[in-house]
Amino acid sequence: MNFTADQLRSFCANALGVVGVPEADAVEIAKILVDANIEGTDTHGISRLPVYIACLAKQRINPTPTVALQQVAPAMGCVDGQDGLGILVATKAMAFAMELAAQAGTGFVTVKRSSHFGAASYYCKMAADAGLASVVFTNTPSGMPPWGGKSPYLGTNPIAFGFPGRDRQHVLVDMSSSVTARGRIIKAAKADQPIPQGWAIDEHGAPTTDAAKALLGAVLPMAGPKGYALGLAVEIFAGILSGAAFGGHVGWMYDDNTEPVNVGHAFLAIDIARLMSLETFQDRLAAMIAEIKRVPLAAGHETIFIPGERKRLTALQRAKGVPVPDNLLAELDAMAQGLGIPKLSV
Repeated sequence: MNFTADQLRSFCANALGVVGVPEADAVEIAKILVDANIEGTDTHGISRLPVYIACLAKQRINPTPTVALQQVAPAMGCVDGQDGLGILVATKAMAFAMELAAQAGTGFVTVKRSSHFGAASYYCKMAADAGLASVVFTNTPSGMPPWGGKSPYLGTNPIAFGFPGRDRQHVLVDMSSSVTARGRIIKAAKADQPIPQGWAIDEHGAPTTDAAKALLGAVLPMAGPKGYALGLAVEIFAGILSGAAFGGHVGWMYDDNTEPVNVGHAFLAIDIARLMSLETFQDRLAAMIAEIKRVPLAAGHETIFIPGERKRLTALQRAKGVPVPDNLLAELDAMAQGLGIPKLSV
């Protein structure tokens, strides 16, 4: 079933307000969640709302954090997220990094005591809209084994890069250090669908295509030891350096625990204009993209995509309606009934 972006934003903001999130924050969080769906990143959009609501309802997530920057150097700062919603905390932290970059040329901000912050590319897009380059790190609950191990220790640990293109045709790289985002396995498990071979192992370390068994086991690192090394580096930036939880100490919002999850993030913003004019940068970027597009196509391919391009194309396709699968719609309607708000399907 399809819904307009406004319908989804209104529904999300309404639900967040019931569990104590201030109206302005609820509207902002709803906007970012639905933005992920509009761009086709459905695993990090409104499908995450029920677990956010559950954690807010049992006070595992703080609905009203005071998110402030502790500036420790001209280009560096720290943020204590006070166990708030990761989307809210991360939005403010990236804004702080951008402010430091405006003052000092670069801005680096670490975050502790946060939670799942949605799609990392959103924060790179924030910076790119302001003409800044950026790098974003976050750790996640333990779900990926170190190379050579069969039990999870590291999270899937995404890393994202953003570069401002002309007319908002930004280059946005957003990837987990695992072979796939764990959210895709969660989505498959909810729909009782298999996952591809090579994505995951079960709790005994055996390869599996059963999504439910994969959630009890581990998702594998991308490119073997390279994905493990990348995930470890992200863990050091987002977990160790920030003072947040790390490795197996990061909480998972989907279990019955009531303790805060203490996820860590790190944000780097770079003022391109300190190195060359933004116009020059965008000219050079456009020239490189044009050259990439002219590379002869391999068999079976119709075009070469630039990271971020498919999201823009999906957003155009979903301008008139965002699809919500039946199983997710039923979950959202059940949540709405429990909160005493109008169902999305009405």
